[in-house]
Amino acid sequence: MKKLLVTGSSGLIGSEVCTYFSKKGWEIHGIDNNQRAVFFGASGDTRWSQHRLEKELTHFTHHEVDIRNRELILSTVSSIKPDAIVHAAAQPSHDKAALIPFDDFDTNAVGTFNLLEATRRYSTQIPFVHMSTNKVYGDRPNGIRLKELATRWDYDDAHFENGISENFSIDQSKHSLFGASKVAADMVVQEYGRYFDMPTVCLRGGCLTGPNHSGVELHGFLSYLIKCNLEQKEYEIHGYKGKQVRDNIHASDVASFIYAFIESPSAGAVYNIGGGKENTCSILEAFSLIESISQIPMKHSYSDINRIGDHICYYSDLRKMKCDYPQWGITKNLQTTFEEIYTSWMNRTK
Repeated sequence: MKKLLVTGSSGLIGSEVCTYFSKKGWEIHGIDNNQRAVFFGASGDTRWSQHRLEKELTHFTHHEVDIRNRELILSTVSSIKPDAIVHAAAQPSHDKAALIPFDDFDTNAVGTFNLLEATRRYSTQIPFVHMSTNKVYGDRPNGIRLKELATRWDYDDAHFENGISENFSIDQSKHSLFGASKVAADMVVQEYGRYFDMPTVCLRGGCLTGPNHSGVELHGFLSYLIKCNLEQKEYEIHGYKGKQVRDNIHASDVASFIYAFIESPSAGAVYNIGGGKENTCSILEAFSLIESISQIPMKHSYSDINRIGDHICYYSDLRKMKCDYPQWGITKNLQTTFEEIYTSWMNRTK
């Protein structure tokens, strides 16, 4: 039986990957120490997800390990002897990073380095999948010519008709400290792939979402928005008239691409992973969609001050992914994703 090591195994992507690979017959080893509860308080707690995995997955082992603990990471990887590693652990909020800069950098950059070196010492042959972020592009996407529509912004440049591609520059832009720590991780993952010829990939995620997200105000856009709607809690819009656009991808479609890569890996690969143009929505459009599902009016307020380094409009160009892995594609559209998140929050509040 093949073994998969997943960091951040109780989080959105980590838990989805655990479930997906378990169904494929893999033995799963999850690394998680519920650091989200430290970063975001009780609303960010992911123990419920850990317990769900322990209950539902036949061959799942939880490891209470902090990826910043270098010696423990080295020993854990060498003792488990995985056939592949999916690194989904992170401090995920660019707003929070400014308040905890050491924790942010040590988790995102140093923690990733610890895992890469542990992997190299164990084996240079096993695939290493790193969940990066579109925030590595900083605010450079805001320099693309835009057009303002009734409920959203969109690109007004034919070169970006399909979205942002992987050759878009990450240099000379404002990233937020979170974006900078993720750039450091992204670069070192690529370097280990190219320098040591290791099968590594950086997946620069757009709006990754799904029903297993513990959405909080500082991270988890759709999950938190839908939670606010159900609880009739005021959602605060930060700038850009609420017309800022994201492409949304269901976590299960992320997991299926990770599986495709691990089955046929390459060294130092980079992909922008998101829902693509077909699965974009603005905040205003997200309000309308969840209102149509829940029949509850969305309470919201507005601030003219946008988040530092935030994108006005961002969606992923998926053509490279689909070319390299033609068997992969988006299986869950925006409507289905909203409905699943809505149902999940309803079940959690019963």
